[in-house]
Amino acid sequence: MPKPHRTLDDLPKTIAIFPLAGALLLPRGALPLNVFEPRYLALVDDAIAGARIIGMIQPSEPEEHSLTPALSQVGCLGRITSFKESEDHRYQITLTGVCRFRVTEELVVDTPYRQVLPDYSRFAGDLALNEESDLPRERLMAALKTYLARRDLKADWHSVMNAPPEHLVNALAMLCPFEPAEKQALLEAPGWNERVATLVALLEMSDARAISGSVN
Repeated sequence: MPKPHRTLDDLPKTIAIFPLAGALLLPRGALPLNVFEPRYLALVDDAIAGARIIGMIQPSEPEEHSLTPALSQVGCLGRITSFKESEDHRYQITLTGVCRFRVTEELVVDTPYRQVLPDYSRFAGDLALNEESDLPRERLMAALKTYLARRDLKADWHSVMNAPPEHLVNALAMLCPFEPAEKQALLEAPGWNERVATLVALLEMSDARAISGSVN
C-alpha cells in the first residue's frame, strides 16, 4: 500500500496530469471520473501500478484549440481511491484530493500524457484538517436554496444541513455548475475561510445576475 501523505516531503516530485476543464478537485474532496481517452487510460494504468497519484488541473484555454492547451497555474493532487473497468473498457475512478500544487515546469516526456514539476510549498495547510469554525451555514443555505431553485435543481436538505463543514463546502464547490474560472477561484482560495467566502459570493452573485437578467 502507498504510504500516507503526512508532510510535503511525502508528495511526488513529478506529477502525471489530467487536464480537464470544469473539473475541480479539492483536498479531501472526492471527484468521480469516467476515463475513456487512450492517453488517460494509460495514465490511470501507470498510476494504479505506482502510487495511485494523478494531478487534476484545468486548461487555461479552450481544449479544442490544441491537443496540449496551456495549463492553469494551480492544480490538485489526487489519489485513486476507487477503480472499476466497464465492459466497453472505460475506467470509472474516484480521486480523493490530497494537496494543491503550483506548476513550476512542464516536462518533455515520452508518455502519451503530460507531466509537470510541482511546487507544494504554498499549500502545506492542505495536509491538515480545517478548523471549520467559521462556516456561515445559514447564509450559505439561503444562497444555495435560491441558486438551486433558479436552476430547477434539487438537494437532499437533511444531508446538507447535517454534513460536516468541510465535506459540505467541498461538495458544493465541486458539484455546483460554476464556470471554469469560478472553479479555479475556489481552488486557488488561500485557505478555508477564503474558500467559504468565495463559495458564498459565487452563489450570491449568480443569484444577483439572474435577478438582474429577469428585470431587464
